Amino acid sequence: MSLPMDETVKVKFETYPQNIKIQLMVIRTLIFELAIQQNLGHVDEKLKWGEPSYQVKNGSPIRLGWKQKNPSNYFIYFNCKTKLVDTFREVYKDKLSFERSRAILIKSSDTLPVIQITQCLSLALRYHSIKHLPLLGI
Repeated sequence: MSLPMDETVKVKFETYPQNIKIQLMVIRTLIFELAIQQNLGHVDEKLKWGEPSYQVKNGSPIRLGWKQKNPSNYFIYFNCKTKLVDTFREVYKDKLSFERSRAILIKSSDTLPVIQITQCLSLALRYHSIKHLPLLGI
């Protein structure tokens, strides 16, 4: 699926190493595909805190990041004031790694755990509709 990209986000993606860029582009595509499949409306794509950020009307923001000081990992950031990362940790503690209550950490040498990441992205995109459910309805 070829999706138009915000110009400032496109410039940011060009600063990432090629292997990281490919992985983050896969996650970006998953976000847009989920929004379409689940009829969540327009995905707002922009830079937030200098990183690509994605949000739908009733969802919680998702940011994608990579840091030069930690080059062997990339991150999917979530609002730390939500129950998202705590829920992901409870459900996927044996499959995913986390950075405190704000991010999923993925080693660039590892295969992207697509099934688990897709579930986490789906929950974030629907967060305000499901935040009252135990374990966000998983």
